[in-house]
Amino acid sequence: MKRLLILCIAATLFACKGEPKDYVTLSGKIENPDASKTLKIFQGKNYEKTISINDDGTFKDTLKVVEGDYNFQHGKEYGQIYLKNDNTSSFETDYNSFIDSMTFKGDDSDINNFSLKSFLISKDHFTESLIATGTKEDVDKAIEGYKSAYEDIKNKYTDVDSTRVSIMDQNIEKTVQQLNQFMGSKFATQDAFPKGSPSPNFVDYENYAGGDMSLSDFKGKYVYFDIWATWCGPCIREIPSLKKVEEQFKGKNIEFVSISVDEGRGYKGDKAAAYEGWKKMVADKELGGIQLMADNGFNSEFVRNYKINGIPRFILVDPDGNIVSADAPRPSNPALVELFKELGI
Repeated sequence: MKRLLILCIAATLFACKGEPKDYVTLSGKIENPDASKTLKIFQGKNYEKTISINDDGTFKDTLKVVEGDYNFQHGKEYGQIYLKNDNTSSFETDYNSFIDSMTFKGDDSDINNFSLKSFLISKDHFTESLIATGTKEDVDKAIEGYKSAYEDIKNKYTDVDSTRVSIMDQNIEKTVQQLNQFMGSKFATQDAFPKGSPSPNFVDYENYAGGDMSLSDFKGKYVYFDIWATWCGPCIREIPSLKKVEEQFKGKNIEFVSISVDEGRGYKGDKAAAYEGWKKMVADKELGGIQLMADNGFNSEFVRNYKINGIPRFILVDPDGNIVSADAPRPSNPALVELFKELGI
């Protein structure tokens, strides 16, 4: 009888445990969801599945996966999640603050929350203000705070396996290296073009509105230069912000001058096609300010003298034609408006 009872208990436990599932169950909720009402889970070209999102933002589906990290997309926002068959995983977030408000729950949530929080701390320490106007001392202090915050996260998520932690350690160090390289280049530019030194010159650049213009034509006003091209994605993304800043400082003692370096790239090397593409984009996007075309693309003397090898690049020159900043904040960075106000523009 005793043996029979033991066998029954063992059978019951086995039945409760069941066989491992060959799929992961993923669920969650997205507040204020995008109109697409879809959530795409993918891993490069290896895997892709689209999950439908209900009107209230909830979703639930099963996915057969190979254990590992997967990306997901909802609307224009992206995230990352670790998935494993036989797991029940979930996350909740708000589309309006997608990454910042995200929380993972369920199986292996520690892995996902550890990865997420380790990613987010860069935003707290490597701010737009630091990138725009930070000194070497500011950067060193920010890196110190960044590394300290990461150690706090590791101390909180002690159950995360050592392999995952090692990968994140490498990512943290890579982020620090990239910041040092970027800011090092920025500091080198500042040293090469100190504030108050005469700006490199340009003469007779074609004006989209008609005629030609030279740097000397702007004497008596501040000039905010945007060096860009029609094929440059980051340049295009700055246009809405640039328009807002132009409107905010309309009628003030400043000119907004965009100089295109289009010379054939994106047009199969055809300079004539690039020229027409420039004119078309200026018209189609209703670009404001003064729109000029550099006389020889990246080989233009003005561009070479400012050592511009990547765009967009923004430059601020004072009413006397002297440099205020050879690497000024982007229009999307609030530090630009703060700089204008400090100068009394």
